[in-house]
Amino acid sequence: MVQEFSRRELLVPGAVAAAGLVLGVSLSAEGAEKAKTEKSKTKKDKGKAKAEANRCVVVWSEGTAPKEIYPNDINGAIVEGLKDLKGWDVVKANLSDPDQGLPEALLNRADVLIWWGHKKHDEVKDELVGKIVKRVKENGMGFIALHSSHFAKPNKKLMGTACTWKAYVTDSTTLKVTVKSPEHPIAKGVKEFTIQHGERYSDPYAVPTPKAVVFEGVATLKDGKTDPSQVGLAWEIGKGKVFYFQAGHETNPVFFDVNIRKIMSNAVQWAAPK
Repeated sequence: MVQEFSRRELLVPGAVAAAGLVLGVSLSAEGAEKAKTEKSKTKKDKGKAKAEANRCVVVWSEGTAPKEIYPNDINGAIVEGLKDLKGWDVVKANLSDPDQGLPEALLNRADVLIWWGHKKHDEVKDELVGKIVKRVKENGMGFIALHSSHFAKPNKKLMGTACTWKAYVTDSTTLKVTVKSPEHPIAKGVKEFTIQHGERYSDPYAVPTPKAVVFEGVATLKDGKTDPSQVGLAWEIGKGKVFYFQAGHETNPVFFDVNIRKIMSNAVQWAAPK
């Protein structure tokens, strides 16, 4: 039996097939776009995971160093000196940044915090100081205080003492740094060296007995006399490690010196929690 179909009936299947073809193309395009999005997301996730797998050191400064000596501030010079640390993210933070440079997420991610302050210690909020001390004592974050940061609120809170030196006098010309504890990790690869340094700090230093005095120094004064002092001291406080480095007067280009940069790099790796 031969069944006859109208022209309309014959055209309908073709229309359906065409629609299916168009729909198929549309779905294929949608699938391709979805795959592209997923690939991009995976790439971003991998990048994020890789970044989070890196260790993190935050270099903080109050921003008062003279621009003619430190065009990018002291923390900028230190960041530059740490750029070759493998597997580390080096973050520059300033007192003038939001959350005084240490928002919760960054502070919680930091393995080590380097601190340089001089004139604005009182501007640092006590709430932030409490968080820093907690990160050191309870979570093992390393803390490195530099030069006049002996008076920084976090350093004083961690030490629990006045953190005063016997004298602060701008009568020196150079500081010869010698290695007191050559077996200490912070002293690795460091030999005796001399830097320009116009401000001497004189012993004693009112802090708890350090676990190690890594470096000592001798300041040569303008009148030819000399004054010895402790230069690099290390403690373990709670779960964290703390290092104080006395040299670093802001009117001298101390943090561009290759020896100081070696000490900073060693100190970061030593202070980081295992």
